[in-house]
Amino acid sequence: MAIELYNHNNHVCLMFAHLSDEGGEAVQANQFLIVDEQQGAIIDPGGNVAYNELLLSINRFFPPSKLTEILASHADPDIIASLDRWMTSTQATLYISRLWERFAPHFCKPGKTAGRIVGIPDPGMRIPLGRSEIVALPAHFMHAEGNFQFWDPVSRILFSGDLGVSLGTSAEAAKTITSLAPNLHRMEGFHRRYMVSQKVLKLWANMARQLLPIRMIVPQHGAPLAGPAVQEFIDWIETLSCGIDHLTQADYAIPK
Repeated sequence: MAIELYNHNNHVCLMFAHLSDEGGEAVQANQFLIVDEQQGAIIDPGGNVAYNELLLSINRFFPPSKLTEILASHADPDIIASLDRWMTSTQATLYISRLWERFAPHFCKPGKTAGRIVGIPDPGMRIPLGRSEIVALPAHFMHAEGNFQFWDPVSRILFSGDLGVSLGTSAEAAKTITSLAPNLHRMEGFHRRYMVSQKVLKLWANMARQLLPIRMIVPQHGAPLAGPAVQEFIDWIETLSCGIDHLTQADYAIPK
């Protein structure tokens, strides 16, 4: 099922939240489609668990064969394990951190990615899409070493990867969060473990405030954040101790 995040003046943003084996072994994950005029980009297309249904779902809105960009926030299996199949079914170019551009071909048969990967430099870049662009924003160490978020200046949606995640079911992912506090129990544990340090989160918050107003922050797992929850999340995350902030020698000990 497609969840419409934005639709105005031939610019459409869709979220697909129900494509993994609900109740099975795979973590719930979202995939995204952005269309402007006759160009389309897919963000974090997912693994093989999601591929077949995602391809069919996208086809109801936009011909997958006309996708021009595949945008990957990082190189985890739930992000691009289905890359081989997307390289076959489309002519799209993969945009991924330069740190991962020589690792991504390992998901594919030899030669299939030749000339079809653009390495995003650490400072990010602007990627043309139709009459507009998608901005790859640095999000390194949240959680991957080479990590990017994707900002759509038309819809003012920030596709935030693993930042802003709330763990739960696909049904919960379909319900937009407008107040942060009631949802922190599904967010805090994940961010304390998967984010590297408070320093990184504070630097990100400083950057994010330059984008305001942000209409939505939409993570790769869980529900979109909108309304007051956007500012509440930025304020909360910049003060969160996490990752290496909590490590001691006891975490690096030989098992008994």
